[in-house]
Amino acid sequence: MTTLDGKALAAKLKAQLAEKVKTLPRKPGLAVILVGDDPASRTYVNGKRRDCEACGFLSEEYALPAATTQAELLDLIAALNARPDIDGILVQLPLPGGLNELELLEAIHPDKDVDCFHPVNVGKLYTGQKGGFVPCTPGGVMELLHEYGISPAGKQCVVLGRSNIVGKPMAMLLLAENGTVTICHSKTPNLAEKCATADILVSAVGKTGLVTGDMVKEGAVVVDVAMNRDAQGKLCGDVDVASVGDKAAYLTPVPGGVGPMTRAMLMVNTYRAALAHLGLEG
Repeated sequence: MTTLDGKALAAKLKAQLAEKVKTLPRKPGLAVILVGDDPASRTYVNGKRRDCEACGFLSEEYALPAATTQAELLDLIAALNARPDIDGILVQLPLPGGLNELELLEAIHPDKDVDCFHPVNVGKLYTGQKGGFVPCTPGGVMELLHEYGISPAGKQCVVLGRSNIVGKPMAMLLLAENGTVTICHSKTPNLAEKCATADILVSAVGKTGLVTGDMVKEGAVVVDVAMNRDAQGKLCGDVDVASVGDKAAYLTPVPGGVGPMTRAMLMVNTYRAALAHLGLEG
């Protein structure tokens, strides 16, 4: 079995960006808005700041109290939309209760929507139009497949999970590269049987031990997007590595697989946004 090493590829991508940034007339700029004191969100934001530093980007953080109002956040987003030195705006989710998440995400200008949550970018993704952003986690999965020479074309691809953040866009990206895609979810009958047909199996459910060896085709590519904790508190994904490892040809580790690629793709999207704002070719 070959490990799909997202940590190594993410480091490679960030090093390449750091070299490319040196040729630009200014640094790409990323603004991150963090509302409240959720520990997991704080960890993610700290990681994004370190990624910006590694790539040579301008990084601005707006850490706001949980009592921040919708109007205050909309005013902040409008101000960031207007700034020419800010290429990407990210609102860290989840938000405290009482805030309208959809309204805030749609307030971000599509050209600065580096997380690909705005309907304009989502629409471009689903209709195959150029010029939009690719969602960071599914985009990171595709980069991993490309790095290891794995093409979805002509293959049976099964995606476990139908979220707007991972499952649905993951299916669209595999379809765009000529994979035959099935989306499975909590109401799918005969789940194990359907998974066992997959040449490429992507699991993004968030349920420890969901994917077992009997659900995996011999020689399949298995991508574990989930980030869970087992009974001992250890980080793990959806995949039971002990039983799946003997059958899969390729498998992403947790941690060190898709997670680092998600953050790296945020940097790639921010760089692409900067190129567009500077009127430069990618």
